[in-house]
Amino acid sequence: MKKLALTSLLAVFAISDANAANVIDGNPLYMPKAGHFYSVTSLGSHTEGTPYALGEEFGYGVMDNLAVNVYTSLVEDKAFDEYGWEDLAIKATFRAYDDGAWKADVYGEYAASGYLFAHSDLLKLHPAVKDDHAWFEKELLDYAWTLGVRGGYTTSQFTIAGHIEYGYGNTESFNWNEDKGFQGVHAMAFGLDGQFVIDPQWNLVAGVEYTGILDKELYGTPGAKIENAGIVEGYFGVNYNIDATKYVGAYINGTMNHWSGDDPVTPASEKGWGFEDGFGFGMKFGIDF
Repeated sequence: MKKLALTSLLAVFAISDANAANVIDGNPLYMPKAGHFYSVTSLGSHTEGTPYALGEEFGYGVMDNLAVNVYTSLVEDKAFDEYGWEDLAIKATFRAYDDGAWKADVYGEYAASGYLFAHSDLLKLHPAVKDDHAWFEKELLDYAWTLGVRGGYTTSQFTIAGHIEYGYGNTESFNWNEDKGFQGVHAMAFGLDGQFVIDPQWNLVAGVEYTGILDKELYGTPGAKIENAGIVEGYFGVNYNIDATKYVGAYINGTMNHWSGDDPVTPASEKGWGFEDGFGFGMKFGIDF
């Protein structure tokens, strides 16, 4: 059975004008200015497996070019009869370049997840399923470190932004047990996001991201070889600006997976490229204050 990747589009941010870079409305290059907080609350689900996720991202502008945020989520998955605290991520973003319409950021993130990378930004490719009935016990957690760069061009009518990320994940934050023959996951992601402004109230957003595992051996299964494991995710959304500091949005997304090699978990019939059954959908509310 193909893995369900619930990507409920819980963290898309916004600016719509090169001279209004602190307006939250759904654009991928949003950054709060110094002394400002922001919050994005999201509710997402999927047409297959009936999982539900409630997410919250809360951030603060330390300086006009430096922001920090924390993200967490609660998940109910009827397929596994589970409900609990899913993950916790801490991120810092530095705007290294800001020259009118052109902007570039570098960022780093540390995340802990109760599922095996099931909802992390980079490392959601593990084919195994954990039966985790004790939420957030240390021995059930997985950890991921991410470094990335993002850059783009923004005007009052449109924005386009690309990003590249490297991630490493394992079952410990620092003691990764690689000296005992246990290898973690090394992954790279490449993505493109955009926004089109229809009028002062409405805008459209869309994006696509490819994530690939760099390793040649299956995570947690020594001797199981893999080749070109990857996942492509795309999304489309509509945002409505309540005013200059508040917006609501609705989104859908789909996933295509690729898996090959000597993988004892995934059936041969499901290897190669294939679209995941169903699609994700969600809504969110964002505010800058």
